Amino acid sequence: MKKLLMILPLTLIICFMVGCQDKEATAELEAMKAQAEVEEQNKKLIIRLIEEMDKGNFDIFDELSSDDYVCHFSWIPEPLNREARKQFMKATMVSFPDFNHTIEDVIAQGDKVVLRVTNRGTHEGAFRGIPPTGKEIEYTAIFIGRFVDGKVVETWVEANILGLYMQLGMELKPKEEEK
Repeated sequence: MKKLLMILPLTLIICFMVGCQDKEATAELEAMKAQAEVEEQNKKLIIRLIEEMDKGNFDIFDELSSDDYVCHFSWIPEPLNREARKQFMKATMVSFPDFNHTIEDVIAQGDKVVLRVTNRGTHEGAFRGIPPTGKEIEYTAIFIGRFVDGKVVETWVEANILGLYMQLGMELKPKEEEK
């Protein structure tokens, strides 16, 4: 009987500890599932944003981005707000009416989504002082989007702009030495 009285509390303690571990593991699993769902939602949102821009629907920014949205292009010194970003895309579509993104990879982690894309289009309008050439262009880019509460709040864009300019006939020359 004494052994039973000693074993019973020990058994209860062990069961309680195992039960707590199961609850912790379950909570951790639920948190991981919730994070995966948010990451998947953010991936769908950025893909929709890219696809709608390719169709010329720039008002999609108003729906899918925050009021304080900001975009950082590696080749533009100052970040663009939402309205300036829309104007940038509109100007791109004037220069390249068939401009489009082919999404090669989409990776999400935490509050960020990374896209690797190939951009294509035909140069039919003036582009940054370069008259239309009729040339088909193709260059790669990496987009990183940061999300808060189901809206994109910030993006970073790294693109092969030098390759784009070279396709349009620009040449890179070294600076001449000063005499």
